[in-house]
Amino acid sequence: MAERQLQDLVRKLRSAPDYPTALKFLSTAKLTLLKAHALVPSPTTPQPLLLLARDVFETGALLSLRAKDTEAFTRYVHLLTPFYELQLSSGEQNKITGLYLLLLLTMGNYSGFHTELEGLECRNVSGEKRVVEDKFLGYPIKLERWLMEGSYDLVWKAMASGEVPCEEYSVFSEILTTQIRSEIASCSETAYSSLPISSTKDLLFLSSEGDVVSFAQSRGWTVQDGRIYFPALLKTSVDEKGNEKELSMVAIENTLGYARQLETIV
Repeated sequence: MAERQLQDLVRKLRSAPDYPTALKFLSTAKLTLLKAHALVPSPTTPQPLLLLARDVFETGALLSLRAKDTEAFTRYVHLLTPFYELQLSSGEQNKITGLYLLLLLTMGNYSGFHTELEGLECRNVSGEKRVVEDKFLGYPIKLERWLMEGSYDLVWKAMASGEVPCEEYSVFSEILTTQIRSEIASCSETAYSSLPISSTKDLLFLSSEGDVVSFAQSRGWTVQDGRIYFPALLKTSVDEKGNEKELSMVAIENTLGYARQLETIV
């Protein structure tokens, strides 16, 4: 009886016209799983019920993410973890796991990101090499590496091009873009005294000079005569030869490549 009801609920979930309707089906499905003692996998739970429970949670995870309900998505990921640890995997496992890695990345939770990654390796998900090569798992791994290197242009290209593995991954594009823009803006404030508006547009991945002006105002920068003026911050660093040099010059050397690279993107 429970199996037939759950099969029907899974079908309704996958064809739900909107998120509020899906939430009603999800609540009914979870209540049914609870009564059938299948909400959490156990040795006494029949295999068909466990697979249906996994389908309910996977569908709930993807539906909540499409609705940008990241808290609900995280709860479903945690519900799915014991199922995946019991090798009750499906074709959606790597997609959902990759999306969770991407969520951790956008939250700046790098320790959680690496803990989850280590868990994948412990579960031997196709081996370490295959993890990186998988289109769903490899995508957030590459983004994390580029973010750590400061290769923001590579992150931008990966998000803006056809490299995004599926529709759900694009949910995080705006969040990551905002983070990258904030990082570059903070570097620019330290590295430069001023920049032309046109260069700032490319550097910050903005679509128009009007967007540059709006962004500059939000950061408290001064806009005058076609240039952006940053707060005066003079700091020093030591180069490879032991010579003291302005930190602005160090940052310029490290960030000027962004604008050059961007000309090949747009």
